[in-house]
Amino acid sequence: MLRRPFLFCLFASLALPKARAAGSAVPVVAAENFYADVASQIGGPWVTVQAVMSNPEEDPHLFEASPSVARALAGARIVVLNGADYDPWMTKLLAVHRGSGPRVLVVADLLGRKAGENPHLWYDPACMPAFAKAFAALLAEEDPAHRNDYEKGMQRFLAALAPMQDKIAALRARFAGTPVTATEPVFNDMARALGLVMRNERFQLAVMNDTEPAASDVAAFEEDLKNRRVRLLIYNSQATNEASRRMLKLAGLSGIPVLGVTETEPGGKSYQDWMLTTLSALEEALAKTP
Repeated sequence: MLRRPFLFCLFASLALPKARAAGSAVPVVAAENFYADVASQIGGPWVTVQAVMSNPEEDPHLFEASPSVARALAGARIVVLNGADYDPWMTKLLAVHRGSGPRVLVVADLLGRKAGENPHLWYDPACMPAFAKAFAALLAEEDPAHRNDYEKGMQRFLAALAPMQDKIAALRARFAGTPVTATEPVFNDMARALGLVMRNERFQLAVMNDTEPAASDVAAFEEDLKNRRVRLLIYNSQATNEASRRMLKLAGLSGIPVLGVTETEPGGKSYQDWMLTTLSALEEALAKTP
């Protein structure tokens, strides 16, 4: 679902002049908490990072920007957003700056993603390495005195992704070519990296865009489940609608394992831990069917 209601307040506060005292931490605001987590891992003690969306129990499609978001942006030197029309409320808030505001890093631009394409970039294994490098470079420009620290932080983070990358390679070797399906394209970039064959993508796009799936797409999805043509159903555990719930029920009746994935990093986990946990759950689910 890409069209969301938002509350826009305190726009005037965004235009206030900002200055950073020498030696103070660089204030960073990230629209999503997984980018905030990675930013903290890279910047260490030389940054203060605030995430706007951070509740894994909340439907991100229904998020409303509060006055506190405007206040946070008013003091930020670097702002990170997903882009690809996933967080358009952030773009509108930043438009108030008119060239005098913080440095803005749009992750979708790093991957060449545009509005209308799958915006769930963080499940693409190429996303975070690209973000980490771009963010470290921005930090070095903003705070050149700690350039070496940011480079080291970036290298540590990239090294910490190795277990995830090894897991992806192992799962691809084991399950490539396996047919799966999903209620939304949240996990599709990772599924592609794993070599899984994703079915019912038109249905998924309709659900993501908050439109009614075509009758033919609903029928095709139901046939896949009833005839066990797929080995796994992936669903967005943060946001389900009537059509998604129907498919989940049908998967249960057909004995097809389901895997819930989220759009928000769970509390107490790093990005790399979150991805590894999800990949392990996928492996367990796929191992349940012959």
